Parts: sequence; structure tokens; C-alpha cells
Amino acid sequence: MDAIAKTFIAWIEQHQAWLPLIMVVFAAAETAAFLSIIIPSTAILVAVGALAATDNIAFLPLWIGATIGALIGSTFSYWLGHRYGGAILAMLPLSNHPEMVEKSRAAFSKYGPATVLVGHFMTFLRPVVFLLAGMTGMRFARFLFWNVLGCALWAFLIPKLGQFGGDIIGWLWSFLP
Repeated sequence: MDAIAKTFIAWIEQHQAWLPLIMVVFAAAETAAFLSIIIPSTAILVAVGALAATDNIAFLPLWIGATIGALIGSTFSYWLGHRYGGAILAMLPLSNHPEMVEKSRAAFSKYGPATVLVGHFMTFLRPVVFLLAGMTGMRFARFLFWNVLGCALWAFLIPKLGQFGGDIIGWLWSFLP
């Protein structure tokens, strides 16, 4: 897996014009039900953010791309939950992870619609929380409010963590002879 990530990062450095679209794809995969369990996109989003620390890549297009992708993935998941209800939880790979469903239900009971915002940041909630929002009949306008807020914050912070890490590495590197 490490070799694949290194190859992909090298490709990204050579094709920077594609970065916003790449952020859309990986953020959508990270927030979409089923895909977020299978595709570990967070590492790629952080790595692309680290490339922004080199000042060769502007952060704003990365943020916009990741926000749009997160909106696509999470809203699609909401629609799946709204359209197919509880039957979707019996499908693989979600049926193999009942603890995710229970943790998401507990979060909804405790925090209400703000769980949609929090779900962006909790890896154990992300694959299920948007589905449950649709399944429970949360009004789309309410979901959209919390989701847009969560998407924008998440899409800013995840690549920013990579950029911050890249800045620290660059600073430490400056002390080497």
C-alpha cells in the first residue's frame, strides 16, 4: 500500500492541474457510504495537503475540490439512506460492521443533527452517519445546513494537517547541514 501511495504522490507532483479534481474524487470516496470503508482516502488528502507546504501548490483549489467532493459523497449517502432505508445496512460491507451503525445511532440520540457535522471527523461514524440521516427522515434542508458546514471544515482541516506537517518537516530540514 505504501508503494502505491508513493507512486500516486509522484504522479500528483507531475500533474498539479488535476489536483482539484483529484481532491473531489478522493473526498467523495471518503464521505460516501461503502467507499469510505474500502478506499482509505484520508492519507491521500493529507499527502496532497503536505504538497501545499512546498508553496508550489495553492491551498484554495485543494480546499474547494475537497469540499465539493465531500458534499457529493455525503449527499449521495443521505439519498441512499432516504431511498432504501434500513435495507442498505444489511448489505456488505456495512453488515460486517454493526458497531458503526450502533455508534452512529447513539451519536444521533445524543447530539441530534449536529452528528452530521461531527460525522465528517469521526472515522467510525463517517461510513454510516449520512445514511442514517436519510433513513431517519431528517429534512434535507437541515441535513444540508449541517453537511455543508461539516464538509467545509473537514475539507479545510484534513489537507491543512498535511500542510502543517509539511511545514514542520521543512522547518526541521532547514537545520540540517
